[in-house]
Amino acid sequence: MKEYRYIRYETLDDGQIARIVLNRPEARNAQHRGLLVELHDAFLAAESDDGVRVVILSGAGPLFSSGHDMGSAESLAERTPGPDQHETFKINGATRAGAESRMLGEWHYFFENTRRWRNLRKITVAQVQGPVYAAGLMLMWACDLIVAADNVMFADVVGTRLGMCGVEYFAHPWEFGPRKTKELMLTGDSIDVHEAHSLGMVSKVFPLEDLEDRTLEFARRISNLPTMTALLIKESVNQTVDNMGFYNALQACFSLHQLNHSHWAEIHENHYPVGLPEDGFDWRSAPPIVPAVKDQVRTSD
Repeated sequence: MKEYRYIRYETLDDGQIARIVLNRPEARNAQHRGLLVELHDAFLAAESDDGVRVVILSGAGPLFSSGHDMGSAESLAERTPGPDQHETFKINGATRAGAESRMLGEWHYFFENTRRWRNLRKITVAQVQGPVYAAGLMLMWACDLIVAADNVMFADVVGTRLGMCGVEYFAHPWEFGPRKTKELMLTGDSIDVHEAHSLGMVSKVFPLEDLEDRTLEFARRISNLPTMTALLIKESVNQTVDNMGFYNALQACFSLHQLNHSHWAEIHENHYPVGLPEDGFDWRSAPPIVPAVKDQVRTSD
């Protein structure tokens, strides 16, 4: 196996189960280009290994993933020409001008890679803990099954904190339902793991201290199914929702996401592609995320 910097890859049960661990705990597993490229490589490695039947995706530390890396020193360095620039900032449209550069980069590294993981030719299980925000939802939703710790909450705050119409892989209406999606995105409020389970988004809920062991136990049960049966069950469900419009909806919403970026870039002198404090959006000083409660406009902080 390759040596990775931002993830860990291991196989268990004589190679029948692969486990990929997001390994930037100091950054709450925020997704920068280095992590995403390594994650894609690891997913494809698990897919190509005929011994692997089930792939677990997890995150080291207290959070599964806090979403896109919004500006750590490491993230800024990998975008900037110089010795620490990531190689992918020289290809796939990165050298083009204006909206084309941003659109192509986000298509390759935020949208199409997530869709590719959703269609991986293996059964995938997300193992999540802590708050799961925005692009963390994308990683989780790309998996076939979601196993969550009892401390998890889910939220997408890009509307209320960045002025954006959601993340690049807009699966929200399919996962939350259309009306709940509007509520959560217009308010930035969260739902807990038990409501997520009642929506059918989460498969199993375990105590945090048991999460790793119980997820592995769940994966072992699934790995006992013949691989052809498992693949065709997955494909039957995926093709069903694709025929209901899932893939076309994802593509359309990705285009709307790019229009939203272009709006902000056009009205800002510095061409910054999301809302700024003067627009009413300041994610650094935003109030705490609170649960969406049915009989309150906003719960207490």
